[in-house]
Amino acid sequence: MNQIFGKIEEEEIPKALRKNSVNKGKKEVKQNKKKKSIFKTIFITVCILFFIGASGLGVLLYGPYEGFRTWLITTAMTTMRHQWIAYVFYSEDTVNTIMASNRVEERDEETDTNAIVVGFKSEKYENEYEKAILEKENSTDTYKIIKISGKGYSGYLAVIYDPSKVKTLVTGKIGKSGQYLTTMAKNNKAVVAINGGGFDDPGYSSNAANPLGITYSKGEKITSYYYAGAGGIIGFDKNDKLVLSSKCTESEAERLKIRDAVTCGPFLIVNGNASKVVGNGGWGTAPRTAIGQRKDGIVLFLVIDGRMVGRQGADMDDLIEIMQNYGAVNAANLDGGTSTAMTVNYELINDPIDSTGAHKTRFISTGFGLIEN
Repeated sequence: MNQIFGKIEEEEIPKALRKNSVNKGKKEVKQNKKKKSIFKTIFITVCILFFIGASGLGVLLYGPYEGFRTWLITTAMTTMRHQWIAYVFYSEDTVNTIMASNRVEERDEETDTNAIVVGFKSEKYENEYEKAILEKENSTDTYKIIKISGKGYSGYLAVIYDPSKVKTLVTGKIGKSGQYLTTMAKNNKAVVAINGGGFDDPGYSSNAANPLGITYSKGEKITSYYYAGAGGIIGFDKNDKLVLSSKCTESEAERLKIRDAVTCGPFLIVNGNASKVVGNGGWGTAPRTAIGQRKDGIVLFLVIDGRMVGRQGADMDDLIEIMQNYGAVNAANLDGGTSTAMTVNYELINDPIDSTGAHKTRFISTGFGLIEN
């Protein structure tokens, strides 16, 4: 029996092993073919998706629909660091044509300060916006913060009841470096503050050491720097009235008896008349900051957040609409983008996002603040 079993073990087991080996080899071949088939399917799918994506992008960039092209160019051209994006896809002539077709035609008239009666009180609320502005939690409140939202944007409106308390904030390191708004607000004891005018930015360093144009703070001239952009002087005269002037000269500031001012633009509303926005205004959609004044002297600080999915920011039409809703008779756009910031009690309350997508603001050179004492 042992010999029989031994013979079986010697002859039959090798055959079984050979059979298993053949079956295993066939199985591996099938598996390899299956893997190759899967990889091939994935590769073809990726190629198709890439083709569809590239074709779709091509249609967006160069197709008959101009909306995306206009949005991309105008948004890129209003940034300090990313204007090159427009030129990657389009020629200089195309960029210039788009920008010329999208612009803000500012009002060519001098601010009528007689239309502002500081301290005037309305006996009734004309609409929901009037109620939001004038209704205080406490009669002694010096400011109020209103949340703002609309299609594609959200932000804050600060209502400053006493315009005599609004002063220009200036970096404490002027000529060397800008500062964060939180620092400037704390240094000046500004309980509410927003960023202000533009600044010279050689090499796109965001150093913010030198404000552009005319800068006044508490009646003192701080800078008189070259400026050739939209808008001009945005400031308060010695009667606490917001004046707007495209003549950015020291003599003009003296004529207007400016006490606190920055330089920026474009002007949004002058004497109750809105600027004409052609196309999207040429400023694209982005985070925004604006300042305005009502006929009763109340000052409005506005910040709009952006650069997020579903919340890209505001264009010039949006700013005009918001300011008109809340009764501004004079209003102007201030520096926006990553500069857009509002602080309350020295803390940032909005959500700035820089060009990398990081939730942070940057150095600025000027701002406006409510200084109660």
